[in-house]
Amino acid sequence: MTIALSQFEEVRLDRVSRDFGTLNALRDISLTIRRREFIALLGPSGCGKSTTLNCIAGLLPVTGGAIWLDKHRVDTLRPEERGFGMVFQNYALFPHLNVRQNIGFGLKMRGTLKAEMDRKVDEALSLVRLQGQEHKLPGQLSGGQQQRVAIARAIVIEPPLVLMDEPLSNLDAKLRLEMRAEIRRIHNELGATTIYVTHDQDEALSLADRIVVLRDGVIRQVGTPKELYEQPAHLDVADFMGFRNKLKGRVLSSTNDRAVIDVNGAQIHGIAREKLSSGSSAYAAIRPDDLVVGEPGPNSLAVTVDTIEYRGREFVGTAHSHGGHDFVFRSHVSVEPGSQIHLHAGDERILVFAEPIQGRA
Repeated sequence: MTIALSQFEEVRLDRVSRDFGTLNALRDISLTIRRREFIALLGPSGCGKSTTLNCIAGLLPVTGGAIWLDKHRVDTLRPEERGFGMVFQNYALFPHLNVRQNIGFGLKMRGTLKAEMDRKVDEALSLVRLQGQEHKLPGQLSGGQQQRVAIARAIVIEPPLVLMDEPLSNLDAKLRLEMRAEIRRIHNELGATTIYVTHDQDEALSLADRIVVLRDGVIRQVGTPKELYEQPAHLDVADFMGFRNKLKGRVLSSTNDRAVIDVNGAQIHGIAREKLSSGSSAYAAIRPDDLVVGEPGPNSLAVTVDTIEYRGREFVGTAHSHGGHDFVFRSHVSVEPGSQIHLHAGDERILVFAEPIQGRA
């Protein structure tokens, strides 16, 4: 293979901060990324994930801390001196250059000999499966093809790091699924190290070796997709990992990793994910997939159906309880809006968290 990415052992962010005036966009971010890892930075808008990526790329200077590539400090270097490959959300292709010229632009700027540049561009075209499209202009390509050009341009310079800032957000649902698989394939074939920004938990779960969840400029949790999906450490992480139903109640008891909370008179049993005190406020978090329509019983709540949508193999509904809680649930049978039903979930499917400081849920 002509394209051989630069090798290193780790990238280390050491207490990195970034301020915009009085706004602390990043606060003491510390993270170690190992060679060949695929890391997803996940979180809602404004959490600091793109700021983190831009600090690594050199597009934003850090205001505190340092970034290291093995034993070499890189946050003091200009972006072009770091040599990282960047894939932007809007592709950032040159509209007047054809596919081959766009891919080879970085090599040309480095003064690469034409024969070597041609070999590497040909291999990049093959890797992203764009053979036969090399003489087209970006405006003649589909969104997915433009994204492939952007990826090829990023990897052809043989960077130690490939940085991707929400690269699939401008594509339709079908293309997003296709490109998701392509990005992981390219990562594996090259043995790349990739840092990928997304607000989509499905993208993060399917692509990443590890996921870094950020909120308000701090890291909330780092772990494998399985760890974050099954064992979120905080309520906001659980919310972002699909626990859309959050029921506020009062702790009745908490022993070991089990808890019982009162939610408007109903006793809800679940797994305690944080230290809980009897009588304190807490939240039970439940995924829509884990709520079952059935008869009254343990862990059940009476609700009124608001909407129901047919989604092919199942129905997705919304509902509310008399206590003011809103629900999203799934069902294999249709239920009528306005009807009274009971929703329940097993103890193992309910996570219980302490009420966040300042009431933040």
